[in-house]
Amino acid sequence: MIEPLVLVPGMMCDARIFAHQILHLSRDRAVMVAPITQGETIDDIAMSLLGQLPERFALCGLSMGGIVAMELLRRLPERITRLCLMGTSPLAETPSEAAAREPMLVRVQAGQLADVMRETMRPEFLAPGPQRMEVLNRFWQMGEELGSDLYLRQSRALQRRKDQQATLRKSRVPTLILCGNHDAMVPVRRHEFMSELMPNARLHVLENAGHLPVVETPETVTQVLGQWLSMPTGTV
Repeated sequence: MIEPLVLVPGMMCDARIFAHQILHLSRDRAVMVAPITQGETIDDIAMSLLGQLPERFALCGLSMGGIVAMELLRRLPERITRLCLMGTSPLAETPSEAAAREPMLVRVQAGQLADVMRETMRPEFLAPGPQRMEVLNRFWQMGEELGSDLYLRQSRALQRRKDQQATLRKSRVPTLILCGNHDAMVPVRRHEFMSELMPNARLHVLENAGHLPVVETPETVTQVLGQWLSMPTGTV
């Protein structure tokens, strides 16, 4: 039986961020996008998904979605057939990182979500090139449509998230670590660190991509994910 694929979007993203991957990968298997819109903590978000997930599944998380995916891995290692972590980190926020979110939260509560979205995802976080502003505009619009309440809840969840290094060290799930070479938000070295933590992980660095490779280089990401999904379970 071909296992279904569960995609977990990043902060202020929904299924639209995976449009290319859903279109092409769903030709061979069931593809589900797990929303991260419920709950005040990463634990709450993961708990809200448990009843929706297939019995066994491949799991791929982008950015904050990767953080949720790591919590699902901690809870459900026996149900995850393979794992892809993309543009993400297992580390908890430092006190200074958590404190730096506070002025943003105050501004969002004051009705400045559009401005804060533009500061949350800046051009230098993506690969240079003619597609950069198109990708940013799509991201900003999606975030504004998802709204201020979600921004506040997801930000609080990120502030409170636990360190998942122990989860990754214990994992035996075959794992693909995927990142963009130009990702200035979660640099390549952070992904190298993750791949070294995990005994059954492989790192793949995407050229011409930054923090949102699923929309910056969608064809390449879909191809890499297709290869990852076609490998026999137990290999990476």
